[in-house]
Amino acid sequence: TEVEHDFIDRYSRIDSFMSRLDPRVKIVGLAALMVCIVSTGPTALPAFAVYGAILLVLTRLSGIPAAVILKRMLVAVPFTLMIVLFIPFFSGETVVLSRTFGPVTFSVTREGLILFWGVCVKAFLSLLSVILLTATTDFPTLLKALEKLGCPKVLVMVLSFMYRYIFVVQDEFMMMRQAKDARSVGGSRLFHWRALAGMVGVLFIRSYERAEAVYLAMCSRGFDGNVRTFHPFRVTAADAAFFLTLAVSLSCVKVLGVLYG
Repeated sequence: TEVEHDFIDRYSRIDSFMSRLDPRVKIVGLAALMVCIVSTGPTALPAFAVYGAILLVLTRLSGIPAAVILKRMLVAVPFTLMIVLFIPFFSGETVVLSRTFGPVTFSVTREGLILFWGVCVKAFLSLLSVILLTATTDFPTLLKALEKLGCPKVLVMVLSFMYRYIFVVQDEFMMMRQAKDARSVGGSRLFHWRALAGMVGVLFIRSYERAEAVYLAMCSRGFDGNVRTFHPFRVTAADAAFFLTLAVSLSCVKVLGVLYG
């Protein structure tokens, strides 16, 4: 099989307004947007409506198909639901619905529902912001922008190696699984679980050995821990206009959040 991770950076090659922005400006701007979203009270409905409108405009400017963004967002839905699903039952005192199942009583509270709504909409909008950032910027350039913004080099290096080699490890595991399937047709379920456990152990050893070999090879070629890209990193008039417009919009939305939150 062939290692293929083109789907990560596929849409960053689209010639759109968002993809042409300086990555540092996008990171700072969208990070500020996420901070405003998270810090807004759950009852500030006008503020969330404006946040959504801003993100819809940015999505339109990104040129990325809506179906692609929705597909990427659906990946995180189960994890979000696991976190917020029980909030309405354990938060607040104003009971709006109560059901008894044997010795256990479940009560849904008004405060819990408001908190549930707030967490869900904040997670949705924040996730959309992250998707817009990562989908309109190729990963190496994004790492270089983080480095230029002062992000710890250790974190940048970990993300860089993860991006480069997680698919190598995945490819190795797929080949091991194919070899196991070819040698264990009709085996018992217990045998398959034991084989899987052994494969995980072998994969860990192989990954460790390959990591050492890759590190030594990189050091012999002058690796110094810095990310190198061909991106010029110049702040243009379009970058300044984008950042100022977003800053003014977020300031107005925060006023709405104070008034209605």
